[in-house]
Amino acid sequence: MSATMSLPRQVVKKFLAKPQYEGEGAVVRRTIGRPELKYFDPFLLLDEFSISAPAGFPDHPHRGFETVTYMLEGAVTHEDFQGHKGTIHEGDMQWMTAGKGIVHSEMPAAQGTQKGLQLWVNLSSKHKMMEPRYQELQSKDIAEVARDGVKVRVIAGEALGTQSPIYTRTPTMYLDFTLNPGANLQQLIPSTWNSFVYIIEGEGHFGSTMSSSITAHHVLVLGPGDGVEVLNNSSELLRFILVGGEPLGEPVVQLGPFVMNTQEEINMTLEDYRNCTNGFEKAKHWQSQIHD
Repeated sequence: MSATMSLPRQVVKKFLAKPQYEGEGAVVRRTIGRPELKYFDPFLLLDEFSISAPAGFPDHPHRGFETVTYMLEGAVTHEDFQGHKGTIHEGDMQWMTAGKGIVHSEMPAAQGTQKGLQLWVNLSSKHKMMEPRYQELQSKDIAEVARDGVKVRVIAGEALGTQSPIYTRTPTMYLDFTLNPGANLQQLIPSTWNSFVYIIEGEGHFGSTMSSSITAHHVLVLGPGDGVEVLNNSSELLRFILVGGEPLGEPVVQLGPFVMNTQEEINMTLEDYRNCTNGFEKAKHWQSQIHD
């Protein structure tokens, strides 16, 4: 990007994501979606998950938002009640718009431990009841650029002059950065967006080179500004995701995997799910082939 940053964002909140159990025996490090950071408009949840068979996420529903699954290690098999299925391998990404309704399962596809990230992106009221859709990128198709000791995989948005083909209904950027020892980065972020960093491995200085170094499994909420500065002053690689999104500014009423704008809409969603209506019709006789 040719434009320059005028106001670097600073870290205004950080905390370490500690392991907890979710699904059936899956271990997740949850950042967004915890009491410390319940909702960070437009983001509802971020989990770093770790699953080994038979643990996983068997048949479960969603409505009103999108799930972004990005595999770091191993593979997960995905299957839904519309017949969409496949395997998400290391480095692959699936952007699933649940819209009015999806029931699906996500289970380990290989031996050993499968690791990845799952982000939930809220949808605006006008898109919550849209037809479900998928956007998927294999690892080889994710744009990757390296320059001056900085490598980025552009999952959504733009970095180092390279743009992702992913269409984000809620405008979103999702960048996977790796910085060599001694490398530094300046990345622009639209000034009206909310943004955060999640450190996958290593440690680095974020927001200011004078700030203290922050280590893996921390989430860093960034304050106002038009970009972020990062320095890897350590002797190891630093890997993190930088995520930003345009706030929706709408009320959020969430009941587990259902996210709407009012309690009435949540009540209607529960009724639709129980009665297999209004988007959940195919749930009536469906069961995944990969359930435990």
